[in-house]
This record gives sequence, C-alpha cells and structure tokens, in this order.
Amino acid sequence: MPDLSPYEFYLTAASFLILGSYHCLWLYRIYYKPLTTSVGITNHLRGHWVESIMEERRDILAVQTLRNLTMAASFLASTGILICLGLLSVAASPEKMAEITPGLTEVVREHRVMWLFKLMVLIIDFFFIFFSFCLAIRYLNHVNFMINVPFNLAHKITPEYITKILNRGMMHYTMGMRGYYFSVLLFLWLFGPIWMLVGTIVITIVLYHLDQQA
Repeated sequence: MPDLSPYEFYLTAASFLILGSYHCLWLYRIYYKPLTTSVGITNHLRGHWVESIMEERRDILAVQTLRNLTMAASFLASTGILICLGLLSVAASPEKMAEITPGLTEVVREHRVMWLFKLMVLIIDFFFIFFSFCLAIRYLNHVNFMINVPFNLAHKITPEYITKILNRGMMHYTMGMRGYYFSVLLFLWLFGPIWMLVGTIVITIVLYHLDQQA
C-alpha cells in the first residue's frame, strides 16, 4: 500500500465517503421506494413493455429495441477495454505519460508508487466497466430469445420472468455507466486529491438530479 500523506488521505477518504454514501442511499431507494427513482420507474415501465410485446406479438419491435441496446452496450464495452489496455501500457512505462503530459513529469518522479497505485485503481475501474457491459449484453441476448417464445410452448416463460432478466441486464448497463462516471474522478485523482473532491461534489449533484423521479 502506498504511503499517503494525511492531507491526501483525508481528502481522498472524503471523496469516497461522499460517493459511497450517496450510492447506498440510491440503492436503498431503488429497492424500497422504487417509484421515487428514475431506475425504479424505468424498471416498472419495462414490465408493461414486455407484457404488451408478448400479448400483441410485436416481435420486430422487440428485436429492434433490444438490438439497439445491445449495440450501445457493445460500443461502451469496447471503449472501456481499449482505454484499459492503453492504461496498462502507460503503467508498464510511465515515461509515456510524461511525453503526453509534461506537467505530470515531476509528480510521477516524486510519487511514483502512489501514482502507479492510482493508475491501477483506474485500470480496475475500466475492467469493471467492461465486464458490466458484457453481462448486460448477455442478459439482453437471453431476453431476445425468450420474448419471442409463444405462451403455449413455454409456460414458465412469463412476462414477469422476462422482465426480471431484462431489468437485471439493464442494472448491469447502469453499473457500467456509473463506472464511466467514477473514472472521471479517478482521472482527476491523478492530478491531486483536491481535484477529486471537487469532481466528486459536482458529479454527486449531477447524479442526484439524474436519479430523481422523471
């Protein structure tokens, strides 16, 4: 574990505490007061969408909608893994970063271990983004098949069950997007903990407005 100065430790801890506390409250509202959040509302509406698709046999609409979601998740997963591989290359040879941003040369030289630790946290975040979107694609592909199965052929494939699978996939999609938001804070962390704290406050305010009832 790198040696953190008290100044950096407290500012970094404050950033993680703000972000963690907000998301604990967010998850609590999703599970216990779902209709007060945008995620809960969209989960509820997706249930009605699945039911109408299966009852009215609008197979083409279902496939097109799920295809669009899958394409978006594929693009975001590909972007995440490409950024991750680029960061791994930088971590293997920090002098490349100095060539791109000469202002970080002194920071990298004086706090090499700490800087590499921050970079590894950022790499882990992009791995999380990649796997979140991959899982979203997996669930969306399952829904693609199940939503077109007639009721009389598979009694266990109900709208409620398909909605559950679809919402699970979309939750992974949301987690991937949260990972992208978090990566902004980790990039700011490379320049100093005060930048990360300011970014955390700004992003938390933005997320609060995005997560409210539409």
